[in-house]
Amino acid sequence: MYGFGGAAATLAPLVMTSILIVCTGNICRSPMAEGFLRDGLVARFGEQAPTVSSAGTAGLEGQAASAGSVRAAAERGSNIEAHRARRLTAGMLRDADLVLCMAGEHRDQVAALAPAVTGRTFTLKELVRLLEASEASDPPGDDREVLADRVAAAEALRASGFAGNPLDEDVADPLGMPLESYRAIAWELEGWCLRLLDGVFGASPVRAHGGRSATP
Repeated sequence: MYGFGGAAATLAPLVMTSILIVCTGNICRSPMAEGFLRDGLVARFGEQAPTVSSAGTAGLEGQAASAGSVRAAAERGSNIEAHRARRLTAGMLRDADLVLCMAGEHRDQVAALAPAVTGRTFTLKELVRLLEASEASDPPGDDREVLADRVAAAEALRASGFAGNPLDEDVADPLGMPLESYRAIAWELEGWCLRLLDGVFGASPVRAHGGRSATP
């Protein structure tokens, strides 16, 4: 198995422990995505789940998530009331094993701020499509290694020229829009987060047996 830098992990398995989600103000899209992804990972890993955090390229430092995001996320079962916005830094990016962006502009800003992490930076939709287009290998023993292994495979596919759907990479910003817009974005984000988890670990047994599913 190979790490994001391309060197073989011969001394110890690569275990993904930190996921960073990036948008603009860190009060609408990324807090909802953070909540949905964290909830899904905790459901699979419990206390051993990789950590999920978020920040904004123009983060409104210390500000709570917007009321629309809090309500829309809560309606889908995720509590983000405790969220406080942060401004993205190069250090946050270097510390993250995976960086998920809400739009292509954020991926470009990440590349400008910390070029060394571009190989592990994707838009959410981009990564899902890469995972769904790449073949899963025999899983390592630790499920967190599966996450790192699958993301490395996605990056290899991207480097080979797979473009996915570059015309549909962005999640729209609902800031200033009515509650229905927040609800639509929450539904979209939950669906893509579920697809991300399924693309790494396989379908959740709950959803496979008729549980809630959201697929945009």
